[in-house]
Amino acid sequence: MNYNDQITDYIAEAPEEQVFLLEELRELVHKSVNNVNEELKWKMPVFNNGKDFAYLRFAKKHVTLGFYNIGKLKDPDNLLEGKGNTLKHIKISVLDSNLKEQIIRWLKEITE
Repeated sequence: MNYNDQITDYIAEAPEEQVFLLEELRELVHKSVNNVNEELKWKMPVFNNGKDFAYLRFAKKHVTLGFYNIGKLKDPDNLLEGKGNTLKHIKISVLDSNLKEQIIRWLKEITE
């Protein structure tokens, strides 16, 4: 996996209860999408494979996973938040198997 040291440092600065979740989401992105690169942009991790497709941010009680160019995403359960036409996000405090499967579907949809 093509990990960026700046992203590793960003994760290390997160509240202790968010570090594992950030690492789990980071690994999920890398395992779900081919040729992933990660960069620190706008003071947060941004993932791309030639084009930015997702970002991570931590907060006190949750982690935000956001998606760019959301027109490709199917969200039948209305899990994604945001009113913009190009960005949506989900706030995650626990990553269960159902949510993990949904995130994998979104990652594949947005990068195909």
